[in-house]
Amino acid sequence: MFEFVDRTDAGRRLGQRLAAMRGQDVVVLGLPRGGVPVAFEVAEALDAPLDVIVVRKLGVPFQPEVAMGAIGEGGARVLDKHVLSRARVSEEDLRTVEDRERQLLGRRLARYRQGRNRVELEGRTVVVVDDGIATGSTARVACRVARQLGAARVVLAVPVAPARTRASSVDADEIVCLVLPRNFQAVGSYYHDFSPTEDDDVVRLLDTAARSRERPGGGAVRAEGAEEDVEITAGTVLLRGTLNRPAGCEGIVVFAHGSGSSRHSPRNRFVASVLHEAGLGTLLLDLLTPDEEVDRTNVFDIALLAGRLGAATRWLETRQDGGPGRTGYFGASTGAGAALYAAAEPHSSVAAVVSRGGRPDLAGPRLGEVRAPTLLIVGGADTEVIALNRQALALMRAPARLEIVPGATHLFEEPGTLAGAAALAAAWFSRYLLPARPGGPAPEELP
Repeated sequence: MFEFVDRTDAGRRLGQRLAAMRGQDVVVLGLPRGGVPVAFEVAEALDAPLDVIVVRKLGVPFQPEVAMGAIGEGGARVLDKHVLSRARVSEEDLRTVEDRERQLLGRRLARYRQGRNRVELEGRTVVVVDDGIATGSTARVACRVARQLGAARVVLAVPVAPARTRASSVDADEIVCLVLPRNFQAVGSYYHDFSPTEDDDVVRLLDTAARSRERPGGGAVRAEGAEEDVEITAGTVLLRGTLNRPAGCEGIVVFAHGSGSSRHSPRNRFVASVLHEAGLGTLLLDLLTPDEEVDRTNVFDIALLAGRLGAATRWLETRQDGGPGRTGYFGASTGAGAALYAAAEPHSSVAAVVSRGGRPDLAGPRLGEVRAPTLLIVGGADTEVIALNRQALALMRAPARLEIVPGATHLFEEPGTLAGAAALAAAWFSRYLLPARPGGPAPEELP
């Protein structure tokens, strides 16, 4: 039995457990890579700055898998004197290993922070977050390093750990854990989705958190009270979604994600954060239930997905309170085909569609019936999908455009490519979903 849907779900639940710390002088540190999506949610729940804590093992020179210590940034170093003595490691050998590992540590930090300075820990409460504990060795070193960097109090927060885990065993003042099984299995066995977190995912989450802190008054990415988890009835099933509707918002984008993704995915959430900054609301939606996702044929059942997208759109319209709100669709992969299929319905009110790395061709003959202005975004290295998008573009009668992001592959994993795609999407939706600025063109006048 899975305890968590994915790392985002685990982070949200962990953030709720830690809610009493909100308003205190707290810094949240995620252990890359898998701990960062969890830490991102904790930082948002606590309205606290997010950073990474990167540690590197110092392996015995002639037996590197055996740790004789570990290092962190700022000159932090933890040594195992017992191992050093037994292995008879000289000061010169130790210095050689440490120099090499510090170079690797510096490169990883430069990759993650992208020029940002380390968040100062001196005198503050530090919450070290990972996606789970198995042996506890990495968590132990991270807690020690945080203390060496000046933390006044160190709290280790994880979704799952063995029942025998105690704060003293990980060098923390306190350990907060949601699940403490006696018959502990591997950390991943407690997650429905434990897919790898990539370096680019870490960078995107840190960027999103940093931008939120740079806003006037700081604060979380979302406006207070703007986000809520929702359930939408579609036939005989309940669809789960996350609605972010800031006060006064007049345009909401519904996400139809593709195969292997979910409303919790870092990529979807990153794009959503860019739309929020443009003044748009979002509804991140899972069009299939967890049981349905197991059957791969459902992922390509475009009519089924489109029908559920339509049901969600009608539900959303009931939340507009009679206001002038407009709705857009953001589709990725197979979700793009479903978005265009739904937009072609005779009574569809969707005002704009964006496809990112999508399969608009899966909408088939319905492409010619789409009336909403449509932007097709494809990675420059995704040659097969470029061809499919060009074919779909030729069949469309609605205002439509193809944008190619140089160097991007299908998932837009390359540095800067997802941000570029998100910026294109934000501009498109702003044109067609938000009221025209005084003196500016009306949406229908735009290309």
